[in-house]
Amino acid sequence: MSEPEPVTYSSVDGLDARLDGAALRLVLDRPDKRNAINDSMMVALIDAFEAAGSDERVRVIALEGRGEHFCGGADIVARNADRNVKPRTGSIQRRLPTQAHRLVPLMCSVQVPVVCKVRGWAAGIGFQLALAADFTVAERGARFWEPFAERGFTPDSGATWLLPRRVGVARARELLLLGRALDGAEAAAWGVAHRAVDASELDNVAEELVQQLASGPTVALGLTKWLLDAGASAPLDAQLANEALAMELSSRTDDFREGLRAFAERRQPKFEGR
Repeated sequence: MSEPEPVTYSSVDGLDARLDGAALRLVLDRPDKRNAINDSMMVALIDAFEAAGSDERVRVIALEGRGEHFCGGADIVARNADRNVKPRTGSIQRRLPTQAHRLVPLMCSVQVPVVCKVRGWAAGIGFQLALAADFTVAERGARFWEPFAERGFTPDSGATWLLPRRVGVARARELLLLGRALDGAEAAAWGVAHRAVDASELDNVAEELVQQLASGPTVALGLTKWLLDAGASAPLDAQLANEALAMELSSRTDDFREGLRAFAERRQPKFEGR
C-alpha cells in the first residue's frame, strides 16, 4: 500500500497557516480589522482543523491573532456592504452550519490539544474560539465580549452551549443578556481562560504550553480530550465504557511503553506522539 500524500496547509488572505515541527500554527492576519473573520478565513480555518485531525505530524494547534487583538468577531460589515442586495429569507440558517457552526465543533473534537493566545479584543466568535480551545492564555488587559444583545440579534457559534458549561448559567446570562465584558484576569477567574498573564509574559507562557503539549503523549491526550467532551452528555455507564475503550487504545501506544520505562528508570519520559 502506497503512503498517503502529506497534508499541506495553505494560507489565505487574512489567515497564516503553517506547520512548525509538531505544531500547526494558525494566525488570524487582518490587524487593521481587529482580525475580524470573513468567509474565506472561515473556510481556511475549517480546512486546517479538518486536515490536522488526520495529520499524524500535528501534535498541537496554536491559534492567535496578529497585532494588538485576537479577534473582533465576524466581519458582518463586509458581508452586508452591498445594501442593494437583500439576502433570501433563511440565508443565515443555511450558511452557519457550514461556517462558524462547523468550526467550533471541529475545535472541540479534534484529537490534538488547541492553545489559544488572546491579547486585546476577543469578541463574538473570537470569544467562542477562546472558549472552544483546550487552553486559552490571555493578557490581563484583554477584553472578552459577547456583542449580540447590543447589536440586536441572538448569539451564535456555540455561545449558548459553551458559556453555561464554562461559567455557569447565571454568569452566561450576564455575558449574553447584559453584554458584560471581561478583562483577562476576570476571564481566568471565571474559567473562560486557562491563565491570565502580563502582556510582556504572554508570548513566552503560551509558547511554553504549546511546547509542553507538542512533546506529550499525543494519542492519550487526544483520547482524554474526547472523553471530556463525551462525558458532558453521556450517562455514567456509557462514559465508563468510553474510558475502558480509551484505556485499551492508549495502552497499546509506544508512548505508554515509554512512560512505563521512564517511571521505572526514574526519569522524565520522551514521548514521540505514537
